[in-house]
Amino acid sequence: MSSSNAAESATPAEQPGSVGAARPAKPGARSTDDAILDAAADLIVHLGVRRTQLAEIARRAGVSRPTVYRRWPDVRAVIGALLTREILATLEGTALDVEDRTTLVERVVEVAVRLRDHPVLGALLRSDDSDLLLEYVVERLGASQRGLLEALRSGIEQGQAHGSIRAGEPLELAAMVLLIAQSTVQSHRMVASLLPEAAWRRELARALNGYLAP
Repeated sequence: MSSSNAAESATPAEQPGSVGAARPAKPGARSTDDAILDAAADLIVHLGVRRTQLAEIARRAGVSRPTVYRRWPDVRAVIGALLTREILATLEGTALDVEDRTTLVERVVEVAVRLRDHPVLGALLRSDDSDLLLEYVVERLGASQRGLLEALRSGIEQGQAHGSIRAGEPLELAAMVLLIAQSTVQSHRMVASLLPEAAWRRELARALNGYLAP
């Protein structure tokens, strides 16, 4: 977990871990917004962020460029909306409003792994467009991160009531948990040779437990 906040208007969430794979729905229920965002996701994953152009997004989505422009002013805004959709979809099905610290930390690690391995987010982290990376991964506090913060805040409040999470302003604790998990996800590739998968999960859980414990 900026100027792009307006671009982060949430669209219907999709199943976690997939790009453009909508939840089961009636035939024909796929929206134009989803078609555009699915096309952008496909381009980002297969061609990279720099080669993702609005004209090609429109072509792959089967719509005109004005149709895209009516929704988002440029490619960066499309990417912002796409990230919001994918991050909030990843959060779906992994409730963070749990009673105790141990379960909350397990769920946070699960979400972190799913975000780390998400094809669109991975392509963004591998991008050589440093400005875009800063805007969407480091500097931004948009709809997706606010959604994560709210889920964390709720879980932390319950953990405090349970007595397994230390006292403190829940939203402040949630913000720090988000920073710890987000920085760990961002730096995963850099330390992959030093922290194998099991160790990565274990040490992230230990860091979060240590921070939240009474």
